[in-house]
Amino acid sequence: MKHLLCLFLVLFAAIACRAQKLKLVLHLTKGNTYNMVSTSTSAIKQTINGQVNNIDVTISGTTAFKVLNADDSLYYMEVTYKKLDMKMQLPTGAISFNSQKKDTTDIMSSILGALIDKPFTATFTKSGKIHSVENVESMISSVLDGFSQIQGLQKEQLKAKFIQSFGGGAIKGSIEMSTAVFPEVAVAKNDKWTIHTQLQSTMKADVNTVYQLTGVSPACYLIHGDATITTIKDPVPGMPMTYDMKGTMTSDIKADKVTGWITESRIKQNISGTIAIKDNPDAPGGVTFPMSMIGETVITDR
Repeated sequence: MKHLLCLFLVLFAAIACRAQKLKLVLHLTKGNTYNMVSTSTSAIKQTINGQVNNIDVTISGTTAFKVLNADDSLYYMEVTYKKLDMKMQLPTGAISFNSQKKDTTDIMSSILGALIDKPFTATFTKSGKIHSVENVESMISSVLDGFSQIQGLQKEQLKAKFIQSFGGGAIKGSIEMSTAVFPEVAVAKNDKWTIHTQLQSTMKADVNTVYQLTGVSPACYLIHGDATITTIKDPVPGMPMTYDMKGTMTSDIKADKVTGWITESRIKQNISGTIAIKDNPDAPGGVTFPMSMIGETVITDR
């Protein structure tokens, strides 16, 4: 009887551990700064008029999030770029821009440098979703207005491109790919949940991800995600093209057990489809061509 009682207690403890529910949320501290260091690489293949064009793009940067205040549902953040770096291998050759480059003749690098340490604000929910992004578009406009050598239509086009890459919509989508991974309810190990996010930059896309809590270590939560990506056919304002593409994405994420902040995230994307360019002086009558992209993004907190 004694041995049976011990066995029963062991089995009961094991079942209780398996059924233990965890509330995965951010626990950030007012006044503290949390970093996001990212590197994204993309291999793009386009076939235009029978000619294959391969483009390799690497974008890296460091973004700092300082908690200004918090209430029961939101964190109020001051956000600043600390480093921005962009490299492209085009069929015509390589180009690169770096915010740390000190060369006044390199206008693009100078603009990236001028974006550094210019604050804007964002609010995060406890589950890692971005509730709002404010003042970033006005910050970008103010920075570009400081470059007197860029005027007229060229300046307006450049503003539009920078806002597409670094504006509120682009920031919300790119950051949420790593931070908006927590469920609204408590979960146990191996439980799954679904989260919908939207990418907004050069192209708009809906992303539906099924996440799973795959492990719990003394230091972090381990989360895996499998997603489908479908572009939104509505044209991006100011862009003469629309995208019709689909693909998949996988994510492997480590979230700090104390703060909930993402300490490491590895995201892989594979999408393909077609791009349609509207009629314009550079493409009379318009053109449609196939494109595929394989990309990987690595994000750490240092």
